[in-house]
Amino acid sequence: MATGRTHRPATRSRGIPEATVARLPLYLRALTALSERSVPTVSSEELAAAAGVNSAKLRKDFSYLGSYGTRGVGYDVEYLVYQISRELGLTQDWPVVIVGIGNLGAALANYGGFASRGFRVAALIDADPEMAGKPVAGIPVQHTDELEKIIDENGVSIGVIATPAGAAQQVCERLVAAGVTSILNFAPTVLNVPDGVDVRKVDLSIELQILAFHEQRKAGEEIAEAAEAAEAAEAARTARDPRKGPDGDMPAVMPA
Repeated sequence: MATGRTHRPATRSRGIPEATVARLPLYLRALTALSERSVPTVSSEELAAAAGVNSAKLRKDFSYLGSYGTRGVGYDVEYLVYQISRELGLTQDWPVVIVGIGNLGAALANYGGFASRGFRVAALIDADPEMAGKPVAGIPVQHTDELEKIIDENGVSIGVIATPAGAAQQVCERLVAAGVTSILNFAPTVLNVPDGVDVRKVDLSIELQILAFHEQRKAGEEIAEAAEAAEAAEAARTARDPRKGPDGDMPAVMPA
């Protein structure tokens, strides 16, 4: 089986937009669920709804893959699973190293979704000497002194950084110098990398802040809607009793 060091996905050379690449895993997840239920075909509308996108965008995305479906039948589920997996480079083995085996790093090491998508956790690395040799998810943790050797021996091209922010840039530089060209960064900091190195950042606190913004906006909208409803109810009551003025009192009677 080929390893990640010897192959790069063809998305860039084929001109697939980054936005489309970002949606391919969503389609694959939905298609995998359909495949597990033995669903043979799916329409663009059904698949788009399952992936959370509109059907026109889905059809455009699939056109970059050369997949157009069959009118009146839809898309072949198994073939699309293969096609998207191949495009994402998931039909081969991708050895991955995780650096920083604290609570988050350990959780990532125990995540079963990596292996099911072709990502093999080749090594767990931590700077704490007391962690060396301790098994996490059945894999013994190794010290950062061995980082370059581990990457070379396992042909690693993808690294996951789950260290504190202060250590992330140095770890990143060592990974890149050792040959890693793709990094998934969980550290709450921005990494500086040279051209040719791809970084994807996952910051859970930022995602929670965005959700907090939407919650606050929804709460504000609910208050505004309640105020509008109260005003409408008051206007309706006034309309039913024209003798009452805007303050609810009888209008003054003008002298004859």
